[in-house]
Amino acid sequence: MIRSSNRWAMPLIVAASLILVLGHTPAQAGDETAVELNKKSVLEFCEKAFNQKDFDAAKVYLGPQFVDHNPAASGDGTKDVEGINRFLGFLRSKFPQSHFEIQRVIAEGDYVVVHLHGVREPGTPGRAIVDIWRLEQGKIVEHWDAVQDIPENSRNPHAFF
Repeated sequence: MIRSSNRWAMPLIVAASLILVLGHTPAQAGDETAVELNKKSVLEFCEKAFNQKDFDAAKVYLGPQFVDHNPAASGDGTKDVEGINRFLGFLRSKFPQSHFEIQRVIAEGDYVVVHLHGVREPGTPGRAIVDIWRLEQGKIVEHWDAVQDIPENSRNPHAFF
């Protein structure tokens, strides 16, 4: 029986139940240093990959297995870091002046979420992008994204960033 004087008992029981139901917990959950290192790795990966378009410099942040959930990603979407290389080649050839500016970063456990403003051609509104990265042992192993074109005119005054 849980005593009402123990204010941490119920949250601990709920957390333990969630771990049992979900089957696992992130390797770095609760470890602020690991979370900060995950953020740093993802930010460095984004800079090397998307702004410098340097696959060799970016791939050091990727794990041995990589799953990309973007349906436009080339390859089979698993164990295919070369899909990123092909995408960067596309950016280098078609949009050499493209730039991605990070607006905010949210990290928890093994997940890092990056909200960024991607502009393929200078002077255009660009896109609002949310990338979700999952890491294992400090390496990026999984990716999801949501991309929205920024219109020239908006029906409301709310900014994308």
